[in-house]
Amino acid sequence: MDSKEIKRIKIGIREKQILFLLMAGAQLLLTYNSRKKLNILKSIPYQLEKIRKDKIKEAINRLYHSKLIDFREKPDGDVVLTLTDNGKKKILIYNFDKIKLKKSSKWDGYWRMVIFDIPEYFKKERDFFSKKLKEMGFYSIQKSVFVYPYECKNELDFMIEILNLRKFVRFILVKEIDIDLHLRKIFKLI
Repeated sequence: MDSKEIKRIKIGIREKQILFLLMAGAQLLLTYNSRKKLNILKSIPYQLEKIRKDKIKEAINRLYHSKLIDFREKPDGDVVLTLTDNGKKKILIYNFDKIKLKKSSKWDGYWRMVIFDIPEYFKKERDFFSKKLKEMGFYSIQKSVFVYPYECKNELDFMIEILNLRKFVRFILVKEIDIDLHLRKIFKLI
């Protein structure tokens, strides 16, 4: 299933909550940082409270038929739910709209530069990528060159993966740039 087909799958609030809970479980397994694990664990009870118990089975059934989750029954009767690759992509699509960049209290003196050369056959993705960079606070110094003063690599990598643009986008950390003063004024760093 490609990204467009996954986007077209309509799921309700309960299904979204179940997908997020499954993703939280996966994050717990993959995270070694104890502070991050604690934050993930704190968010789980809140999500569980929102799900009405009588509707869980119905929502899981819809997710299974949409091929967003898989489940198997263990010999002891427990049921194990797992996210399929399509389920993971669906969660990423929901998170994509919520991407926000955090501004550090102190600038480290480096400019984060995004340079891309995305072919015409990816025009929709290219236009969306440019628009999203502007929404996130990047400043365009040329048509396909954007600058931002704070850490943003994780969010950028996430966007690039979702849009499948890895081979067309470069990320550069720059100490000096000839329009430094101009950029400092734009980002209110002076």
